[in-house]
Amino acid sequence: MSSVAIDGGRFITFEGGEGAGKSTQIAALAEHLRSQGYTVRTTREPGGTELGEAVRGVLMGEYEAPMPAMSELLLIFAARAAHLLQVIEPALDNGEIVLCDRFTDASFAYQGVARGLGEPAVATLERLVQGERRPDGVLVLDLPVEQGLARARSRGEDNRFDHEAVAFHTVVRETYQMRARANPERYALIDAAGSSQQVSRAVIAAAHVWL
Repeated sequence: MSSVAIDGGRFITFEGGEGAGKSTQIAALAEHLRSQGYTVRTTREPGGTELGEAVRGVLMGEYEAPMPAMSELLLIFAARAAHLLQVIEPALDNGEIVLCDRFTDASFAYQGVARGLGEPAVATLERLVQGERRPDGVLVLDLPVEQGLARARSRGEDNRFDHEAVAFHTVVRETYQMRARANPERYALIDAAGSSQQVSRAVIAAAHVWL
């Protein structure tokens, strides 16, 4: 099958709380799209580049003193700048579909609202780092907080963010829900509580709207 290039590419991001199944669903969507002939690039934030992965290690680490919220936000956008320059924009220029595990919606949910920095602080960095670049579509995998944290811990993948109080994760979830409902043309709110196959069907159907 010949590969399908899309003029300008497509940028689709996956968002959701801890344990929502983003990695599983990115892999499933990528496999489906490749079977349709599309060229797909999968990546993640923070990460995706050598610098980004180094920053990820810093962000996920535990420290004697809590990491300041602004330090957290600035580190994420420093990694994001490299990610856009080195990975995302070149792939889109080549007509690829980029599937990214988290992007700036996570910054709004985690640092802007749950950490209390305010959405204007995130929006300022969004403009400086991204210019006009926004995802073509955002898949929000929605899952009750306790269920998501239990999933993450059962896989042994818990990190500094998993150790936050349930109230923190509840605010994150509510922020994602609010952002998705405010812009239904660019967001799809996916019930992630079902089986992996059920969620994949919903993800695939939603993603095809943006292709």
